[in-house]
Amino acid sequence: MTTPIPPGWHPDPQGQPHLRWWDGSRWTSATQPFAGTENPVPRTPASGTADIVQAQRPLSVFNAKKRAQELQTEVDRLQLLVDRMGLAGVSALDAESTRLSAEVARLQHEKVDLDQQITAARGALIEAQVQQELQSVGLYRYQHPAETSVQLKDELLRVQSAIKQAVKDKTAITATTNFTFNNSAAQGRRFVSDMSRMMLRAYNAEAENCVKTVKAGNLPVASQRLFKAADQISKQGQMISLRVTDHYHRLRLTELELAADFHMKVQEEKEAERERREELREQRKAEQELQAERAKLEKELAHYRNALTALEASGDTAGAQRLRDKLGDVQHALDNVDYRAANIRAGFVYVISNMGAFGINTVKIGMTRRLEPMDRVRELGDASVPFRFDVHALFFADDAVTVEAKLHQAFADRRVNKVNTRREFFYASPAEVLTVLQREIGEVISFTEEPEADEYLISIGKKDVSL
Repeated sequence: MTTPIPPGWHPDPQGQPHLRWWDGSRWTSATQPFAGTENPVPRTPASGTADIVQAQRPLSVFNAKKRAQELQTEVDRLQLLVDRMGLAGVSALDAESTRLSAEVARLQHEKVDLDQQITAARGALIEAQVQQELQSVGLYRYQHPAETSVQLKDELLRVQSAIKQAVKDKTAITATTNFTFNNSAAQGRRFVSDMSRMMLRAYNAEAENCVKTVKAGNLPVASQRLFKAADQISKQGQMISLRVTDHYHRLRLTELELAADFHMKVQEEKEAERERREELREQRKAEQELQAERAKLEKELAHYRNALTALEASGDTAGAQRLRDKLGDVQHALDNVDYRAANIRAGFVYVISNMGAFGINTVKIGMTRRLEPMDRVRELGDASVPFRFDVHALFFADDAVTVEAKLHQAFADRRVNKVNTRREFFYASPAEVLTVLQREIGEVISFTEEPEADEYLISIGKKDVSL
């Protein structure tokens, strides 16, 4: 019969033939004899391990029975150890093993998190050091105009990355490497380094100011300002051969050009939007005029039809015939209005000039769908120009859009505004336009080569106002 084990006492974990005291957190050195069996001395783990290793060796026919007996003895010993510990002890060991495994998993997870934090912190430290180095030479992060442009953003990022790389590679500014100060090469190198950093800082500040102040149309002025800054640094650093490198100067100029391109595109978009609004206003005016003319003609047509009915009823044959002729003219005019309304390519092509505003060899070539084309010409000569336009040619065409396009194409290389093609001014004389008209559309019924320019000539005293 097995004697119960007192509380707190457990079989020795090392397999010794005695009990050992567990204080709740660790094994103590207190032991007592184990009187629960005649042979209380268990085998040590070392011997058990050796037996297991030996058990893994191949067995011969002669020693198989002996080895089986040894294994049965080991099984009995392990069963006895389990019986001594009891189910509670086994469960406690399983629970402790599970807790330790969970603790190991938690610590490993914390280690992974800490490694990631360390990696991120190192990256942030490196980035901070790079930013500090860039800022020490005046290269700050600022809002570049082209950052919001879909077309220019990628190119801007490439240029700015190259600028930063040039600073980090020490290729933004160059100077002599054998300068001595107070007969000291070390002091000379320190002097050259300090001067290089200070001059590069001044140059970068000027480049940033140029980018922030450049506008559409003044890129040459801003570029010249940056060239002047580089030239001044070269002159002031002549003693140590100090100058901004051509590579770095080109990068900053490219950055400046991107800012100017952005402002130019914004201006072009605004200008195009104004032109579209003007075109829509012109279109609405033409439609309103056609609608008003159609209503007037329909009213006049109804009036003549009623009068014709009355004359025919009274037997006035001659009067009825005259009304039929007028009725035919009104119907023809009404048909013409309907044709104009249905055919949006029909309209008047005009060639006009303004000697006082643009000179003698500048013309405007355009078209209008207005019923009265001179209304459009008068609108063009409003308060935006100092003098009224003179008309050289004004004729109706079934396909006025094509005629206008051919004239524009013929003088494409003489456009005054080569950026905005909606500006229809060309460096050409009226006589040159007449030659193209005769080649493209044939006979031109009416064309005036010499402008009247009454307002301009009277204003400069070359024409008597009394005339």
